[in-house]
Amino acid sequence: MFESIGRGLAGYLSKPIAKPGGSSMDARLVADTLIPGDVLLIEGNTRMSAAIRYLTQSMWSHAALFVGTRREVPSVGSEPCTLIEADVLEGVRAVPLSAYSRFRVRICRPVNLTAEDCERVIQYAIQRLGHRYDLKNVLDLARYLFPIPVPARLRRRLIAFGSGDASRAICSTLIAQAFDAVRYPILPVISRKHRVDGDQADQARELWRIRHYSLYVPRDFDASPFFEVVKPRIAKPFDYRHAPWSEGGTVIIGDSAPTDYWTIVPKNDTPA
Repeated sequence: MFESIGRGLAGYLSKPIAKPGGSSMDARLVADTLIPGDVLLIEGNTRMSAAIRYLTQSMWSHAALFVGTRREVPSVGSEPCTLIEADVLEGVRAVPLSAYSRFRVRICRPVNLTAEDCERVIQYAIQRLGHRYDLKNVLDLARYLFPIPVPARLRRRLIAFGSGDASRAICSTLIAQAFDAVRYPILPVISRKHRVDGDQADQARELWRIRHYSLYVPRDFDASPFFEVVKPRIAKPFDYRHAPWSEGGTVIIGDSAPTDYWTIVPKNDTPA
């Protein structure tokens, strides 16, 4: 009974309530910029996404790991599945990049992650394909129904409620576990230990401790000092002087010479 109620509740929470806010141009740029090991943050447009954005005070409500084209990961038709994510209904699954071609996204890249550890992170996610969320835990899903006012100090705990079981796949939990497998920091708990060394003054030593994976949310990859935010529009050579501005019914195109004036080209409104 609880399984059927949970599945119905998960289906309700997974229904879109708004249109995605991205563009096809951005999607092409993202596809050209991603490399294996990148974490793709997604704005999301479902009821659950809205609740996660409220609880985390962030626009990012979902996260997926980019693994690239791999033989051991299934394809959808002729398109390879290059992302591994955890979905509340389908569990851990592989999806093509086109699944989020219309969404606002952000690329977070682990800094100085070795090729060997990157492969271990990817294999960790691949080996968990098929793990499913425990839909019998109705109370765990109900937290997303009513985003009631919650004190800031309790929001992270609320979103982690019920997610301590590794088989209950949550998007940020899955990826946090993958990076934890190689001891790569996301947002470690940092403490300072003071010591006195002989005649020297009191010295403070910084100690890191891995935060429990159930406490991670998508925005943590954005906030992490160990993940670089990669912006596709400026990842490749960018020259603001050639931006195609549109003003007052005209398209303004910059000339190739930096000292030349702008050229005003009349806009053609006649359909092709």
